Amino acid sequence: MSEPTEVLAAAPPPPGDPETTPPARRSVAARATLAGTLVSLLLVVAIVLGSRLLRDFDSALLPYAVATVFLAFGVAYRYTVWVSAPGARRLFKKGFGSFFSVENFKKAPTALPKMIATYLGFQKFLGARSRARWAAHQLIFWGCLLAAAITFPLTWGWFTFTSDSGSGPGYEMRIWGFKIIGFDSLNIVGWLMFHGLDIAAVLVIPGACYFLWRRMKDRGAITGQRFAYDLLPLICLIVIAVTGLLLTFSSIFLHGGGYEFLAILHMVSVVFTLIYIPFGKFFHIVQRPAAVGMQLFKYTARQDDEIFACKRCGEPVDTAPYVENLRGTMKDLKLGFDAWAEYCPRCKRVLRGNAYLSHVKKGFK
Repeated sequence: MSEPTEVLAAAPPPPGDPETTPPARRSVAARATLAGTLVSLLLVVAIVLGSRLLRDFDSALLPYAVATVFLAFGVAYRYTVWVSAPGARRLFKKGFGSFFSVENFKKAPTALPKMIATYLGFQKFLGARSRARWAAHQLIFWGCLLAAAITFPLTWGWFTFTSDSGSGPGYEMRIWGFKIIGFDSLNIVGWLMFHGLDIAAVLVIPGACYFLWRRMKDRGAITGQRFAYDLLPLICLIVIAVTGLLLTFSSIFLHGGGYEFLAILHMVSVVFTLIYIPFGKFFHIVQRPAAVGMQLFKYTARQDDEIFACKRCGEPVDTAPYVENLRGTMKDLKLGFDAWAEYCPRCKRVLRGNAYLSHVKKGFK
């Protein structure tokens, strides 16, 4: 079968008018700055109100709270810039549109919670690449999730632990001033309450060490890695986890020896990591929910048997709505290659090879 002319002759369009680009970029930056400012102010208000007008706010945790405000600004800023790009905007709309679609819920009521558990929680797609990578990623994911669930509310003054006697062993856990549970610090519940961050550190260290080792040994990882983007996040996680465990070790076995130095080192590493998150590799944590929506979009399309076949060999490519969405993304980006979305990966390679032989190599004869 002959290759379509539109595929072989496809070429990128000429670059856009440079005079229109800077204002567009300024507009995106202005929107992103506004979004970041609004989210930061909302978080500050939530901290003030959640801590009962700062009555439950621990001033010793002020650097952590300030870092979370910067984190909120950075996440909102980066997310706004990200969804301003044509491809990401389409992913965002399709993903969250499927995520909150009543029609999708009617078609497959159990699909959304199942995908949240398997794709977002247990990330089974990583297991297809490597079981070791999946296990390491799970250790980091659940360790960081546990640490965030404990640290953020404590930092904001939303959680408090109080004791009538001042030194225990009886404690009360309060959220926004309301008593949730009373516990004895000497039993297993009390131990888990006061050592939750240690458990998170024990989970994070082996996972981060595995990925750090892999990036030093795997030839494929070494080829494309960048220190600030790929290695620094792992180093930060290890430093945070190790210094956190050393704080507990110091208080239990060294009677507080070196505690102040470790506390400052731990604080600096946490604050730096929180500020770094929106601009480094960890930003994919914020992007992942949109990808879950896209998976739901593809799944519900398969339920209707809307499978698009390759125009060259007839093999199934993907769902028809997904292929059409991909074509729309190519058009939004003005790449001029939207016809390639209608071919399977093997046929794309064949067509590229034929295009090279027909239009490039013949010029050297």
